[in-house]
Amino acid sequence: MTRQSRLARQSRRLVPPTAVAAIVLAAWYFGSYVLIDADRRFLLPAPHEVVKVGFLDPVNLAELLAGLRLSAEVAVTGLICAAVLGLALAILMSQARWVERSLYPYAVALQTVPILALVPLFGFWFGFGFPSRVLTCVLIALFPIVANSLFGLRSVDPALHDLFTLHRAGRLTRLVKLQLPAALPAILTGLRISAGAAVIGAVVGDFFFQQGEPGLGQLIYVYPRRLQSEMLFAAVFLASAFGVAVFWLFGVLARRATAWHSSQQRRPDTGGAAH
Repeated sequence: MTRQSRLARQSRRLVPPTAVAAIVLAAWYFGSYVLIDADRRFLLPAPHEVVKVGFLDPVNLAELLAGLRLSAEVAVTGLICAAVLGLALAILMSQARWVERSLYPYAVALQTVPILALVPLFGFWFGFGFPSRVLTCVLIALFPIVANSLFGLRSVDPALHDLFTLHRAGRLTRLVKLQLPAALPAILTGLRISAGAAVIGAVVGDFFFQQGEPGLGQLIYVYPRRLQSEMLFAAVFLASAFGVAVFWLFGVLARRATAWHSSQQRRPDTGGAAH
């Protein structure tokens, strides 16, 4: 690929989102300076005011970063717990249909339960600190991991199953050497979805548990009551940026795993897979 073609490809990728961002900023400035009176401009502060107050002021930036740190700890801990529990449940369900029939309906029911209605109960049962916030993340992030992992484990080529049966491979060997590698792209896709959900769970849990060290959710709750609209917008943008960063990271991992999986699928020699 020549340099010109690479530049053209990058331009095709960067120009559309840049144009959309420019349109959004123009509409934002129009709303702030034209549609809203000067004495009510706190309802929609201009973008440069949000940057100036929220990110260029060292004191305000330190407060936002401290909230981000706490929310990140909750989100990462909840995502790890959800990944371990969800993958374990998916493996159990993939090994026996009766286990799947017993557990999967409850996983679906958990997805349909309004988590926001359960958050106050978590506070009563487990307190209003770190464990309850992590539990909120786990419940929000669990189902995508279970569903995608189970789909990947169930979607292995039947011919490969026959090959492992021919070599008299045991259940554990089949799981480790066949099902898990084949399901890796689906597992990472579930993690990618759950990563964004975990960030939402961390902010939502912090929003409701108004005790202890404040995370981004608690700051988002406090700033409107202080009429600090610039700080409110800055906190929302910081939470969104963190969610996008986590989603992008798992997207990169998923693409690399998919590329590795495709290269493995193209390998002609599979005769020793079950040994």
